Amino acid sequence: MIINPPSRSGFFVSLQPHDKNNNMNSMTKKRVIGIGETVFDILFKNDQPQKAVPGGSTFNSIVSLGRAGVPCAMLTEVGGDHVGDLICQYLHDNGVSSEYVCRHENVKSHITLAFLDEHNDAQYVFYKDHASVWLDGKLPQMDQDDVVLFGSFFAINPAIRPVVGGLLRAAHEAGAWLYYDVNFRRNHIVDLPDVASNIEENMSLADVVRGSMEDFDYMYGLHDGDAIYERVSRHCRTLILTDGPRSISVFTPDGCETYPVNEIETVSTVGAGDNFNAGYIFALLQGIDDQASRIEMAQRWSQDVCSQLGNNISDELVAEMKQNIKK
Repeated sequence: MIINPPSRSGFFVSLQPHDKNNNMNSMTKKRVIGIGETVFDILFKNDQPQKAVPGGSTFNSIVSLGRAGVPCAMLTEVGGDHVGDLICQYLHDNGVSSEYVCRHENVKSHITLAFLDEHNDAQYVFYKDHASVWLDGKLPQMDQDDVVLFGSFFAINPAIRPVVGGLLRAAHEAGAWLYYDVNFRRNHIVDLPDVASNIEENMSLADVVRGSMEDFDYMYGLHDGDAIYERVSRHCRTLILTDGPRSISVFTPDGCETYPVNEIETVSTVGAGDNFNAGYIFALLQGIDDQASRIEMAQRWSQDVCSQLGNNISDELVAEMKQNIKK
């Protein structure tokens, strides 16, 4: 089923008062700010390169939102090399501001190799040094009109935590709406003693936490949704728990609702969760109030990107979304 947002007089709408239950500010939201790492993805099938495109979990979400006509900006860092040039141009081409992209001369941009298996699921090899990351460029002034999407190791990296943590606290205090995508990978289990407190603070600042069953297995060794929510709810009251092709669970203080995942034939699962996040935020900005319809929109975006070789929603879905938000 396709969810078409209701007709509005303008793109951004007035939403419900800000609280920690489900939490949109009564002020209109004017932009989405993404905070996360940026890489250059090279996708392989049968060990042969198929496509090269800028990526990163938050980056993918923000680019898809920008393509759909949402005013967006990306806070990240890239090298001063040709790959960095390609990344910044890609943001511009897709309607995303690069005002807060930190360019570092004489530094190489990060590269990721994504190897698609027989099920079109990706196995990643990363070429980057998290300890060398720093943010020394222009930073956004957060206010109550903002939606902030953040996640992955970038959001908990001790090397940049003073900057990222300060921005997230400022956004929370200003009344912005924050969405935290945990996206915790196996290779960072060894870092847990150093980053666990950052993960918990991120959850406490967020209005919604989204994580996969795999994320919470790596972080807490938990495989049960109720047990995971008990842990997360100490910090944030709303959890969206995904589990690959299995049902999506949304936990709130009112209980748990589950939503089936429609089976599709995938071309690539790269960017699936990232575009789920983007679709959810898009639905929220469109004034879609019920959780089922938000999840439906999130799935629509996720499944669209899975049906192609790339990190962002298709031109066809972009045209449909822009049609829906015309004045």
